[in-house]
Amino acid sequence: MPVISIYVMGFVILVSGVGAFGTAVAYAIRPTERKLALMRPLSLASIFAALCSFAGGVATVLEGIAATLDLVPHAGTVDLGPQSLGRILLGFRETIVPLFVAFAFLAVAWLLVALGMRRQN
Repeated sequence: MPVISIYVMGFVILVSGVGAFGTAVAYAIRPTERKLALMRPLSLASIFAALCSFAGGVATVLEGIAATLDLVPHAGTVDLGPQSLGRILLGFRETIVPLFVAFAFLAVAWLLVALGMRRQN
C-alpha cells in the first residue's frame, strides 16, 4: 500500500472532521432538525475514514517490517534490534494520529450539538 494513501485518508479525515465540526457550530448557533440529521452521516464518514486510515497505516508498517527484518537462515528466528523496534513503534505512532484527530473533532462537534440541544429546549 503506498504511503500516499495514508495522507489522502488524512485529508479525508480533516475534510469530514471539519465538515462535522462546522455543522455542529451551525447547529449550536441555530438548532434545526436538518443540521442534526446531517451530523449523523458526517460523524460516520469521519469514523470510517479514521478507521480506514488506521488500517492502511498498519498495513504499511507491517509491509515495512517484512521488508527490513533480517531472518537468520539457520535458526529460523528474527533478529530485531533496538533501532528496528524504535522505527516500528514510530510507524505505529503515526498510524494512531488520524484516529486522534478524527475523534477529537467528533468529540468537540458532539459537545456543540449537545449545547444546541440545550438551547433548543
